Amino acid sequence: MIGIIDYGMGNVQSVLNGFEYVGAAAQVIEKRDDLSACSRIVLPGVGAFGVGMEALRKRGFIEALREEVIEQNKPFLGICLGMQLICRESFEFGRHDGLGWIDAVVRRIPDNTGVCIPHMGWDDITVRRGNRLLDASGSPDMYFVHSYYVDTADSRIITATCRYGLEFTAMIEKGNIYAVQFHPEKSQAAGLGILRRFAEVKEAVCC
Repeated sequence: MIGIIDYGMGNVQSVLNGFEYVGAAAQVIEKRDDLSACSRIVLPGVGAFGVGMEALRKRGFIEALREEVIEQNKPFLGICLGMQLICRESFEFGRHDGLGWIDAVVRRIPDNTGVCIPHMGWDDITVRRGNRLLDASGSPDMYFVHSYYVDTADSRIITATCRYGLEFTAMIEKGNIYAVQFHPEKSQAAGLGILRRFAEVKEAVCC
């Protein structure tokens, strides 16, 4: 069973619909104690980093996520804000500590890059290395909605990038931890394929 965490940051129903469309068993999780019954965990989200971390904290999900994902090694998928929250820190409306699962910082897309912010709509991603969730070697289109991006110097965990004013991390993979900046549930066939492959993941690959 895939547990989709509802912490009040975004529409989890569309993510649930996506998993159901590809035939994966999933349910929305609103209480931390229900995570233990899930074999895989998804953290979606849209909104501000600081608000998201506070919402997780108030619901007791920070400790529960560490136990299930870091200690129990369950496959994890972060989507959009969910990808950013696993970083070390963010500078969105001040400085905020993240979950710290990856050595990365969340920064705003620079205003001087000549692009409209937020980055909203379809854009192609470029596969950078072996990617367990994406069956593609070219540049599939994905649906983005964000003003901030994940900045990491650890190229080993970057599996795909996107260029919008600057080149930023679009997908990461670190052991049992997967994350995407775009919305796979809104990205038609390519995105739904990511959800299906995540539902089939059985073993973590260390990096």
